[in-house]
Amino acid sequence: MNEHDTRDDTMTGVDPGRLDDQQLMKELETIHRTRHDTLLYGSNDALRAHNDRMARLEGEWLRRNPRRPVAPGRTREGARERGCGQAAAPGG
Repeated sequence: MNEHDTRDDTMTGVDPGRLDDQQLMKELETIHRTRHDTLLYGSNDALRAHNDRMARLEGEWLRRNPRRPVAPGRTREGARERGCGQAAAPGG
């Protein structure tokens, strides 16, 4: 398959490694926004494709951002300390 052949793109999307950082983030935002509806109402094939695409996009983002900030409240220890009703987001 040559560089301009997009036959596989229709089912699986563009290879995440070929996306620039801005495109990758946009793809991640879109797939996370559609996750709930796909889980609840998508066919098994749609859910399988969604799972695969999301894993590939997230894997690429993690590969590019190995030292991403981790909010203390998003760790097991932080969750225990947080207790009920407190925010777990960074800075929260």
